[in-house]
Amino acid sequence: MRGLLNKLVSRSLSVAGKWQQQQLRRLNIHEYQGAELMSKYGINVPKGVAVSSLDEVKKAIQDVFPNENEVVVKSQVLAGGRGLGTFKNGFQGGVHIVKTDQVEEIAGKMLGQILVTKQTGSQGKVVSKVYLCQKLSLVNEMYFAIMLDRKSAGPLIISCGKGGTSIEDLAEKHPDLIVKVPIDVFEGITDEDAAKVVDGLSPKVADRNDAIEQVKKLYKLFCERDCTLLEINPIAETSDKKLVAADAKLNFDDNAAYRQKEVFALRDPTQEDPREVAAAKADLNYIGLDGEIGCMVNGAGLAMATMDIIKLHGGTPANFLDVGGNASENQVVEAFKILTSDEKVKAILVNIFGGIMKCDVIASGIVNAAKHVALKVPVVVRLEGTNVDQGKRILKESGMTLITAEDLDDAAEKAVKAASN
Repeated sequence: MRGLLNKLVSRSLSVAGKWQQQQLRRLNIHEYQGAELMSKYGINVPKGVAVSSLDEVKKAIQDVFPNENEVVVKSQVLAGGRGLGTFKNGFQGGVHIVKTDQVEEIAGKMLGQILVTKQTGSQGKVVSKVYLCQKLSLVNEMYFAIMLDRKSAGPLIISCGKGGTSIEDLAEKHPDLIVKVPIDVFEGITDEDAAKVVDGLSPKVADRNDAIEQVKKLYKLFCERDCTLLEINPIAETSDKKLVAADAKLNFDDNAAYRQKEVFALRDPTQEDPREVAAAKADLNYIGLDGEIGCMVNGAGLAMATMDIIKLHGGTPANFLDVGGNASENQVVEAFKILTSDEKVKAILVNIFGGIMKCDVIASGIVNAAKHVALKVPVVVRLEGTNVDQGKRILKESGMTLITAEDLDDAAEKAVKAASN
């Protein structure tokens, strides 16, 4: 999440010796996809078209922007900070306003290239599409967002009369400019609620009643599409007195995928961590980190404790991986494939407390994983609980070279030692 929302709703995990952003289970879509979705709800958005080749660029200029002198060219990656980003080919900036006869040249420097921003990490993200947008004549830029708020147990609309810049700095220096309007999830948004939001935006030229209707349409989209976040920065006023969503970020609740098939068909796996994509397909809870000890644990609490004790013994966890209480043998195999695909992993720690999850299932999965994956790193195993004797016997009879541990402390200490050798 960007801007103010980092201050308001982000949660972090202190692991690997530094703060790691907690993964939220939500779908993130591209800007052009969000604009298309908003337009279906009658929300004002700039005229635009997404293109993936230079031939499509030429056609778009002829068909969509035949009378425009200038066009905005926006690289499409699922990360903020595009405007100040740098391409690995040396080209500066992922957002440009250019003359129409320069669009093809600029788009050519973006398409298929890797863009690095403050949010992508040093590896960057590939730009498969660019979004060509109408250049609007803006007279005022503001900030608008709808999020889910724990305190009010419902949607919260945030508005500010200043936008398009660092909203978090503004919130710290001028908190009085930030307006928060909680919405009763059962009653829905009222005209009074929408009016408070518009007052927070403090529009200069836009028609007040039209602005209120735009806010209500945005809220309708948020609810009907199971959004977890709808952020527009800036929401702007144009010279023709309209309120326009000039740039938008939308996230959707993964738990609603079954009823939001149209939205979730928009997912772009090329923009996601391939390990997390593979984990999601195998129904595993996985978050990639930056350490050298791969972890496979059952239960989120035990997984967190495992990462903490690895750190206590001087190591750094490479991931959070919870196989859950009902993991199958095939899921265990997939988990090992994901762990071993990380080149930074120097050792693997398997920590299983068998309750619902049976130790013999985990053991069989480890043995089968060894047949499918070349285990080139040491594997430390700690099993306890249901069917633990059967599990230990399966591992012993497999002939695999494993490092066994009696308890969690012993396992973490051995994993750190194995990773350092």
